[in-house]
Amino acid sequence: MEPMGENRFSENPRIHTLIEKVVGELKMFTEDQARHINDLVRIGSALSAERDLNRILEMILSQARRFTNADGGTLYLLADDQESLAFNVVHTDSLNIFQGGTSGNEVKLPNVPLYDEKGEENHSNVSAHVALTGKVVNIEDVYEAKGFNFDGARKFDESLNYRSMSMLVVPMRDHEGEIIGVLQLINARDHEGETISFASELEGMTHALASQAAVVLTQQRLISDLKNLFESFIEAIATAIDEKSKYTGGHIARVTELTMEIANKINETDEGDFADFSFTEDQLEELRIATWLHDTGKITTPEYVVDKSNKLETVFDRVELVRTRWQAIRLAKRLDVLNKLLFTVEDKLDPTVRDRLIGEMQDDLKQLDEDLEFLVTTNKGGEFMADDKIDRLKGIAAHTYNVGNGTDIPYLTEDEVYNLSIRKGTLTDEEREIMNNHVVMSIKILEQLPWPRKMSDVPAIAGAHHEKLDGTGYPNGWKEDEISLQGRIMAVADVFEALSAKDRPYKDPMPLSQAVKILGFMVKDRHLDERIVKLFVESGLVKEYAERHLAKEQIDL
Repeated sequence: MEPMGENRFSENPRIHTLIEKVVGELKMFTEDQARHINDLVRIGSALSAERDLNRILEMILSQARRFTNADGGTLYLLADDQESLAFNVVHTDSLNIFQGGTSGNEVKLPNVPLYDEKGEENHSNVSAHVALTGKVVNIEDVYEAKGFNFDGARKFDESLNYRSMSMLVVPMRDHEGEIIGVLQLINARDHEGETISFASELEGMTHALASQAAVVLTQQRLISDLKNLFESFIEAIATAIDEKSKYTGGHIARVTELTMEIANKINETDEGDFADFSFTEDQLEELRIATWLHDTGKITTPEYVVDKSNKLETVFDRVELVRTRWQAIRLAKRLDVLNKLLFTVEDKLDPTVRDRLIGEMQDDLKQLDEDLEFLVTTNKGGEFMADDKIDRLKGIAAHTYNVGNGTDIPYLTEDEVYNLSIRKGTLTDEEREIMNNHVVMSIKILEQLPWPRKMSDVPAIAGAHHEKLDGTGYPNGWKEDEISLQGRIMAVADVFEALSAKDRPYKDPMPLSQAVKILGFMVKDRHLDERIVKLFVESGLVKEYAERHLAKEQIDL
């Protein structure tokens, strides 16, 4: 008996051919598996790098189709009600159908219900079945498939002269094993473009791809949800700060709106001072967040300072105490004259003396009325307190009156004189320092937050909106080269909103032309950036903003 050795097999042509065929097929299979694995790694890397949810959804379906060489496919996601599958992306190459994702073509197909009207599971629809069971379904010919209803597919085919045949339906599971969607692939094709069934070895690979994609999708959804939550929280904080003052509601929202309009206009311009400059998307986002939070420190500012609409106002407007005191002074003067008249009636008071006393009393009462009117006007803080007005105030305060107990009482208290002597606005130096301190507190609060690298400058940007180019701003006294462009933009928006606001109690609504003129003065004083103010005015943004937020009678440009 001859030994069975290698030479014997190699000498037999048929066996040799068979061995070569098996080796070739094994090599092809191994190469295909390696290619599929490499594809999975590459697809996973691409998905992980993408941030746009619509693009991710489209990429998942496109890569799955390329991976399996499928003519078409549909990506479903579990609807918010958890009771249906929503069409998100639909592709069919041969019919040139591309809907959902980044195509700009909305998918208008109705959701696929997971349960019927009785609450029973819908296993007649293959996608619903896969979502409910979590099992992969591989169908060679949908027209011959048992257990599923493909009437909809037949109608679709008839209307477009198409033939749905092979189908691979795979569940998409997230990192917790929960099904979040379904990937449905239609009509696998061979290298000649003929429709074939989906190879069984592709089931595991496609399932792995779907699961990998589901994890990435869930991650991006989570990031998006957290971002939306963060931004909603920021806006809620800003709203709460605005609502703290009954007079400044909407200030933060308007400043944010105007700041971003100016920043976007800088990006759009291709001439002038900003022709060669452009903010990145990350810088715009950083600026928007900083603007929403620029007044965060006002949560520490006492309401009586924030809402101080008149000079004598604290918890209430003390001008009413002055009015009441003036009534007492008037009464005291009347009583004084009446006493003099009563005590001299028996001595037959000279009519001339009587008339003189009454005349003096009337002059005093008239002067009291004029002084009270002056004090009430001064209390509003709408006009600059010049030296002559300060002198008149001190003159009034120097007077005293007596209510009959022998004690002389000054017309005005020292604190009232101090507050009424405020030359501009309604805040004393101490109150203004308290108000200005809100920027310090904003920076302090924001610096405690763990900002991501792309938003690390939020505290500095938010804290720069009261800095001035000449270094006289607060809280840091930064000069021109120390203030970022973002901070300068916000400063212009913040100043203009304050000037033009129609809801401030301490001033009448300012005409638009006057607000623009004041911006010009602040540019000359090197408080605001001339380039930004110029762009704001000449681009028409100022007029657009005015039409949205100012009263009609304010708009005079």
